[in-house]
Amino acid sequence: MDLKLNRKRALVLGGTRGIGRAIADTLAEEGVDIGVCARNEEQVAEAVAELGAKGVKATGASVDVTDGAALKAWIAAAGAELGGIDILVSNAGAMAQGNDTASWEKNFQLDVLGAVNAFEAAEPLLAKAAGEHGDAAFIIIASVAAAQADRADSYGPIKATLIHMAKGLAREHAGRGIRVNVVSPGMVYFEGGVWHMVETNMPDFFENANARNPTGRCATPQEVADAAVFLASPRSSYTTGVNLLVDGAVSSRVNF
Repeated sequence: MDLKLNRKRALVLGGTRGIGRAIADTLAEEGVDIGVCARNEEQVAEAVAELGAKGVKATGASVDVTDGAALKAWIAAAGAELGGIDILVSNAGAMAQGNDTASWEKNFQLDVLGAVNAFEAAEPLLAKAAGEHGDAAFIIIASVAAAQADRADSYGPIKATLIHMAKGLAREHAGRGIRVNVVSPGMVYFEGGVWHMVETNMPDFFENANARNPTGRCATPQEVADAAVFLASPRSSYTTGVNLLVDGAVSSRVNF
C-alpha cells in the first residue's frame, strides 16, 4: 500500500532510540524528509547520518525538550530547513516511576509540556501544510499504563493527560485538516530500553510480565512505529482523536 507520504516533512521528538527511532526510520523509508531531536548529541548525529543515507533530507539537533524556548526554536529552524512540517511526532518521555513530587514534575515537564510546546510551535506550519495538501498530523506516543493502575504512580496519569489533550486538539483542529492521534504501546523491548534492563536485572519479573500478555512477548519498536506511521499518513485522513492500543491485548478494557 502506498501511504502517500513521499516528500512530506516530519519532526520526531525523541527520535534517536527505540520507538522514536523506528518511527523516524519508517518515515524516511516512505520518502519523508525528517528532523529528529534528543538530548544526546552523538546519537542525534548518528541518526541524522543514517536517516540521510536512506535518500531523504535529514536534520537534527541536541535539544532539551523540557526547555520550551529551545524546543520551539528548534522546531522553527527545522521546519524552515525542511520547507515545512506535515507530521509532528511527540515521543520524548521522562518515564519517571513513582508517586513523589519529583516524578510528577519530571513526567509533566517532559511528556506533557513537551507535547504542548511542540504543537504550539509546529501548529502554523502544520496548518499551512494541511491547507496546501489537505492533511497534516500530530502523533503522540502515550502508554497502555494510562488505562490501568496497580498502585499510585505518576506515569499512567501523565499518559492519560496526553490522551485527553489529543482528543481536544483533534476536535478543535479537524476542520483545518490537522489530525491528532495517540498510539499507546504496552511493553516494548529493545536493547538499552526499560524492558531490556528489566530482563537483565529482574529476569523472573520479566518472564512473569511476558506471561501475562496473551501474545507471550513484548512488542518491537517497529510494531509500534508501523501503527504510528499509518496514523500519520493520508491513508488515515478520516481518523482523528483516536487512542490506538498496541499492547498485544494485555489490557482488558473495551474501546467503544
